[in-house]
Amino acid sequence: MSQVKAIIGLGNPGADYEATRHNAGAWLVEAVARRSGGELRPDRKFLGLYARVQLEGQDIHLLNPTTFMNRSGGAVAALCQFYKITPDELLVAHDELDLAPGTARYKTGGGHGGHNGLRDIMSALGNDPGYHRLRIGIGHPGDAKQVTHYVLGRPGKTEHAAIMDVIDECLATLPLALSGDWAKAMNRLHSFKGA
Repeated sequence: MSQVKAIIGLGNPGADYEATRHNAGAWLVEAVARRSGGELRPDRKFLGLYARVQLEGQDIHLLNPTTFMNRSGGAVAALCQFYKITPDELLVAHDELDLAPGTARYKTGGGHGGHNGLRDIMSALGNDPGYHRLRIGIGHPGDAKQVTHYVLGRPGKTEHAAIMDVIDECLATLPLALSGDWAKAMNRLHSFKGA
């Protein structure tokens, strides 16, 4: 299995969206940047906020696309083309309706599950689904008609704390994932339940 060279955090740009559930993936990448002493800065060639950091002795590219969620693929494709990164060297962090707040899961391959950001990335990568995902649970509103309003809404205090707890746990498991020990990373992360 190839080594991860880039971590992509999905979200929507701008102050109106930064605290919304749909930006959970972007929150993770911001946390990685802070933890590694990097700073995400606007980079026009990558259509997003970009940083290059050292994690566990590895050079890792961080990118939060600043296109809207359903246009994330252009930013990911630009980064991949520039640095010659293949889909299996990507870890894409995103919000996940099918997981409760305070939980997260690693996954490799598979479909987009109706997630517009993943759908656009798959399309931009030539429909290669072989990239790694980090699915950060935000819960489900219980009614499909409420999903758009829900993901673009802000989580309550308890829910937000649970999401931030699991993001901390994701950071703790990233060294295992980056070293290629996906089984250990999954075992640890998948058994975690944030408060």
